[in-house]
Amino acid sequence: MTSEMGLVHCLPLLLLLLSASAVVAAAGGGEKDVSASDYEARFEAWCAEHGKAYATPGERAARLAAFAENAAFVAAHNAGAAANSGAGGSQSYTLALNAFADLTHDEFRAARLGRLAVGPVPLGEPRSSGGFEGGVGAVPDALDWRQSGAVTKVKDQGSCGACWSFSATGAMEGINKITTGSLLSLSEQELIDCDRSYNAGCGGGLMTYAYKFVIKNGGIDTEDDYPFREADGTCNKNKLKKHVVTIDGYKEVPPSKEDLLLQAVAQQPISVGICGSARAFQLYSQGIFDGPCPTSLDHAVLIVGYGSEGGKDYWIVKNSWGERWGMKGYMHMHRNTGSSSASCPEGSTCCCSWRALGFCLSWSCCELDNAVCCSDNRSCCPHDYPICDTARGRCLKGNGNFSSIEGIKRKQAFSKVPSWNGLLELLDQ
Repeated sequence: MTSEMGLVHCLPLLLLLLSASAVVAAAGGGEKDVSASDYEARFEAWCAEHGKAYATPGERAARLAAFAENAAFVAAHNAGAAANSGAGGSQSYTLALNAFADLTHDEFRAARLGRLAVGPVPLGEPRSSGGFEGGVGAVPDALDWRQSGAVTKVKDQGSCGACWSFSATGAMEGINKITTGSLLSLSEQELIDCDRSYNAGCGGGLMTYAYKFVIKNGGIDTEDDYPFREADGTCNKNKLKKHVVTIDGYKEVPPSKEDLLLQAVAQQPISVGICGSARAFQLYSQGIFDGPCPTSLDHAVLIVGYGSEGGKDYWIVKNSWGERWGMKGYMHMHRNTGSSSASCPEGSTCCCSWRALGFCLSWSCCELDNAVCCSDNRSCCPHDYPICDTARGRCLKGNGNFSSIEGIKRKQAFSKVPSWNGLLELLDQ
């Protein structure tokens, strides 16, 4: 399965030259009793654990400041989760100072995530084999494709924004194992280097286009033969001709239709696009993730199963950030969260702000009830001034009444859990 996820544009980290005195201020109030020397000692231990070294004192000061801020955030979240659990609430997820704890959240998003940028599918390109409509019948209460040997080891995309390629190969690896009995690690680098008609390598891409490329090319090579280099490269035309695994189509699972996604996952690991931009996502450690996040799809992962714990259902998600993130590279993500991926405050109107390939990939909120969403995807109008004049930024009364008011800017919507959408690929028999 894959999802409509997007061109991830990875930018260099912004190294802020902060002084060491800024460390305690960065911690802000999350751990008020922690001194600068305590943070320094913890940072030294963390650097030793993760093999981190910095080129200049200024860079080290910036990393220490980010670490202190993240330590305060982790402590505050985990204390709240423990208090909620102790008061009889549901067990929440916990955070940790993982390998990304020396990055600010903005730096992390720039390095590992990105904005969707989806264009129309050109005429003549291979298209999906239609929508996935289910009909699988009874599915098991819990399933983990790792136990069937249909999932390769956790990989690490590094600073290359090609999560789309890892998600796509993961689904093809799974269906190939299920169908042929052979588990082969497939080449993300071939997709990065050679799938350049509509994808942009480490600059981002879509799994749908990756599948179209594999179909059109007649197959894909193995990772051993065409290894990952964490950078864009020139397409190796000789290895492009090696068709170790082929697929002949894929099917789209409607966004946030979790009943259909469940049936799809019961057949194979599924490639999906999600919202991964929550700060808690960066520092996730374990538990069932149900944190809030913006609704834009900005990351691609692989769903390899599902289960339940403590009365809460979850998806088993394989990420491509190495084993130093999450539960050795995996996450449990809350499932059965309802069909709506976007949430706006009561008395406001939810508007689609980014639509591509027939799906709304991002939502925004108009702070008026029953408002009109304007076509510029940025503004809205009251229901009694229903005509959007986006050129002038005005809302018109209409019906011969030429009075107008200023258009209203929307605000970003949020979802209770990361939203997703995906596709199911079909192995060539």
